[in-house]
Amino acid sequence: MHGEGISYAYGFWSLVVVNIALFAFFLLSFLTPLKKREWRSMGATLAFFVALFTEMYGFPLTIYILTGVLGSKYPALNPFSHASGHLWLVLFGGGPAMMTVIHLISNGLAFIGFAIMWKGWSLIHGAKGGLVTGGPYAYVRHPQYSGLFLVMIGMLIQWPTIITALMFPVLIFVYYRLSKREESEMIKIFGEEYRRYTEKTPLFIPKLGRES
Repeated sequence: MHGEGISYAYGFWSLVVVNIALFAFFLLSFLTPLKKREWRSMGATLAFFVALFTEMYGFPLTIYILTGVLGSKYPALNPFSHASGHLWLVLFGGGPAMMTVIHLISNGLAFIGFAIMWKGWSLIHGAKGGLVTGGPYAYVRHPQYSGLFLVMIGMLIQWPTIITALMFPVLIFVYYRLSKREESEMIKIFGEEYRRYTEKTPLFIPKLGRES
């Protein structure tokens, strides 16, 4: 039970379902799993967003843990209001202006990430089985995964939780292994042409300066 006058901004499970469904739709559209290992990676990715939106609108596990550990030292009079769910504001101070900046950064990263995923998806499908090295593929070998990481980073900035913070590096490793397996198959198909491509193009993070 929560005391009188204490706003409890959670338990909105319809919002949890709607947000998970929207993100699942976009992820499955741009990163359509075909093989068993791809479905495993996608399952872990969807688990990240289930955990994120469950804590954002459903059950604030991270806040319960932090208030339990810190007790009266927790820097929020009403930790279960929706504003107090923005942990950067609570732990480091700030007001509406800081919240606006956080949303601009996080939503911007998520938008850029989805745009990169869409562009990568459109190039792959447009190539009809051919090797793609243009567009975002000129900067990184797996732009769709890079875009996914940007979306996740954006969400971690907007609404950090203990579970998603722990899951993020695990997911990077999962997609690193998946990308290496995919590249082994690409070398079998395209041979030396793809091998040369891997030698000059980074995996996930583009080089700051491009060679002339």
